[in-house]
Order: sequence, then structure tokens, then C-alpha cells
Amino acid sequence: MMGEDKIYKKEVTEALSESFSRVIDFLGENKEREGLKKTPERVAKAMQYLTHGYDLDPDSIVNQAIFNEEYSEMVIVKDIEVYSLCEHHMLPFFGKAHVAYIPDRKIVGLSKIPRVVDAYSRRLQVQERLTIEIRDCIQRTLSPKGVAVVLEASHMCMQMRGVQKQNSVTTSSAFTGLFLKNDSTRKEFINLVQAKLH
Repeated sequence: MMGEDKIYKKEVTEALSESFSRVIDFLGENKEREGLKKTPERVAKAMQYLTHGYDLDPDSIVNQAIFNEEYSEMVIVKDIEVYSLCEHHMLPFFGKAHVAYIPDRKIVGLSKIPRVVDAYSRRLQVQERLTIEIRDCIQRTLSPKGVAVVLEASHMCMQMRGVQKQNSVTTSSAFTGLFLKNDSTRKEFINLVQAKLH
């Protein structure tokens, strides 16, 4: 993870703080009230943290830890926590990502897959694009025999506003290679994602 000194840029913090101060004014609140005096700066820093994925290069994250191995069975990293901001309302959506690939003589250090998920999710996003970006990064960098990504997320833009459906969960998926061509491979992935093995 990036250090806070790299995430928070002084000039950006100042500009965002000024903007959020105006937002508080427009909402009819008293920005000089004790609880709100430092809110513009806090929100400015929070927004920079929640979108610091723009400063990360997912391909280089994977390329730092690629190893040659003859292993050719499915590799799955499941239940990766996802936190992102919907680009339509800038409200959070969060849930879990399940990522699998079938190596073709190249594997990646397992910690890099959650980092790729973070690099793309810490941006203004839509769940569908996020799913595809994760898939394409793994496919592009490892050239495996197939990649599978499933995301399950709750969206605050649906739960706090609009239709206000508190228990709704959105699932998206994206596949390449053997996961597309071979129904039994895709089913094996889905079964392993659903299984409680731990």
C-alpha cells in the first residue's frame, strides 16, 4: 500500500478542502460549527485515499512477482475485499472479488492479485468495468490459459437513495480462455468459490 505522504498531495488537499467547504455551505450547514471545522480537510484526504488507485499501475504490480512454474491447474484467490466509489453518485459500493487463472508456465505471487483488485477499485468505478479491468490485467500480464473474475457487491446508491433496496447484491462476472470455452472449468470455478473450504 502507498504511504500516506504519497497519497495526500498538499495542493490537492487544499483545493478539495475549499470545494468541500462550499458544499457544506450549499447544504445549509454552518461550516464553523465545532464538528465541521476540520471536515473539509478530512473529506479531502478521504477522497484522495479512496481514489489513490489512479496512482497505481496494476500491470507493474503483477510484473514484480511473476515466476516460471510448470503448475497448470486452477489458482483461485477468493473473498478479496472490495471497496470502491460509484462514479455516478460517488457513493460507496463494497463486497468481495473472486479471481482465478489457469497458468501457462507463469504464476504470480498470490498477494499481487488482491493488489490488482485494489488498484482498480480505488477509483471512480462501475462494477461491470471493474470486473473486466481485473480480468484483462491478469490475462495481459500472465498470458494464462484462462481467467475468471466474479464480483459481488452492495451499492449504497441503491441502498441509501433511489430504490432503497437494502439487501440487494449485484454480481458481475468476466471470463477468458478455458473459462469461456469449457463449461466444466467454469462450473469448477463457481463451485470452488461457493465452497466453504476454510
